[in-house]
Amino acid sequence: MSQKQLPQEFYQLMEELQAVDFVLVELTLYLDTHPDDTAAIQQFNDMAYYRHQLVPQIEQYYGPLQQFGNSYSGYPWNWNQSPWPWQI
Repeated sequence: MSQKQLPQEFYQLMEELQAVDFVLVELTLYLDTHPDDTAAIQQFNDMAYYRHQLVPQIEQYYGPLQQFGNSYSGYPWNWNQSPWPWQI
């Protein structure tokens, strides 16, 4: 299978998604030990909301990102259209 050529915007959006995911993981770890920190909870919720806005934007142009029913497939089945994680 040949590697799909993607525009620079795809890589910028993926980098942004990776940064958001990193923040969410770190805040989850922090909140596990500081469950009453309202500022951290607000930041977590803000980042979770932002992630829910960002993922559909990426998927609209470049295909599904998450399996197990977390992302819809286009027609025809388009999971094999997007680059594999090691290709980006």
